[in-house]
Amino acid sequence: MPPVTSAISLNVHPSRTELHEELHSRPSPLVETPCTISHIAVQVGAEERAAERAYLGELCTRFDANPPREGASCFYQTFGGFELRWEKHTEFSTYTFIQRVLGDPLRQAGALTQVPGDWLAKMPGKVTTALHLAFSCAEGPIDPAELDRYFEKQPLRGGVVRQGTAYLYSSFRLHSDGFGRIVLQARDLTPLQAGRLVQRVLEVETYRLMALLALPVARRITPDVRTTERELARITQELTHAEEETDQRALLDELSKLAARVERHRSDTTYRFAATNAYYDLVEERIQELGEGKIPGLQSIRVFIERRLAPGIRTCNAVRDRLEGLSGRISQASELLRARVELSIQGQNRELLTSMNRRSEVQLRLQQAVEGLSVVAMTYYLMGLLGYLYEGLAWTGLPLDKKIGFAIAVPVVMLAVWKVIHGVRRRIEQP
Repeated sequence: MPPVTSAISLNVHPSRTELHEELHSRPSPLVETPCTISHIAVQVGAEERAAERAYLGELCTRFDANPPREGASCFYQTFGGFELRWEKHTEFSTYTFIQRVLGDPLRQAGALTQVPGDWLAKMPGKVTTALHLAFSCAEGPIDPAELDRYFEKQPLRGGVVRQGTAYLYSSFRLHSDGFGRIVLQARDLTPLQAGRLVQRVLEVETYRLMALLALPVARRITPDVRTTERELARITQELTHAEEETDQRALLDELSKLAARVERHRSDTTYRFAATNAYYDLVEERIQELGEGKIPGLQSIRVFIERRLAPGIRTCNAVRDRLEGLSGRISQASELLRARVELSIQGQNRELLTSMNRRSEVQLRLQQAVEGLSVVAMTYYLMGLLGYLYEGLAWTGLPLDKKIGFAIAVPVVMLAVWKVIHGVRRRIEQP
């Protein structure tokens, strides 16, 4: 008997159930063969993401089926003659339609024949991947003429997958209906095995195109990156000859504009370039899981994708690295130029302080000279007053000698005046 835990009150993390169920989200489909499959991947924004549940609910209403639950990351439902598998990813969603067929699936019209066309036309988002997959369980190799007809005589790539138990063909091109096309041929696979194989093949194509979303962005900004590199080289060269502060400030202003331009590109592309590498890693993982072997006369899926996809990924990485390098070099040049400007300003400040010190010394000397003249002038006027005093006292009959009195009074008056002026100045200068 399995252990039974009695009721225990535990402080459960709010995301525990979500984390536990993550391993079981988006399971492989159970695919009955032969069948046709139509797969559409759409890149969605915030508004389109919010509209997806209502969009799926509209289809459920038409077929009297239960709609997806609120916040669901996947939805699987059978609608009469077809099955819909909707899955939500970080920046895109996939709609996979599976239809069991009788006879040769390569001669069927695809899995969208029973899906309402007006409903399909309102699908939220922008289509990045749209393909039809024909899964045959016929014995023996497929007639090359039949493959030419199905792929509209486009050059084929293919391989033996799943350790030699299945064949995979694709042209990796858009056909007359705007869809890509893939053929799988296998016998004696269980629905789960067939579903896993289909899932890996569809993910290779979906992630391949999502990985390439950054390539047009990289190509668009490459001319501006090249121009910025040339401008930075010019500024760096002029930096060695810029001695005047005005020239240095002008160069610093140019560097600031370059930095703003580069950081704008980085902020616009950081997520896209990071997603590109993540998708590319997933493509390589899925191809590895296919266990592909070679079909004589055909280029293998692995070789084709490595030769055609890898250069685009390297281009994106090169542009990303150039932007990062530009950002670092602009920062270094700005710091160097800013240091030179600061040194120049410090030199000007030292000269200004020296000039102010000289002016202070001159003002002090002038002040001292004025004080000396003030003492003399005030002494002169005070002695004049004393003269009147002596004359008045002499008129009263006192025996006073005016010359001797003046000789004694002059130094006393001068000292008194100096002390008064000096005391007033000290009180003024005190904080």
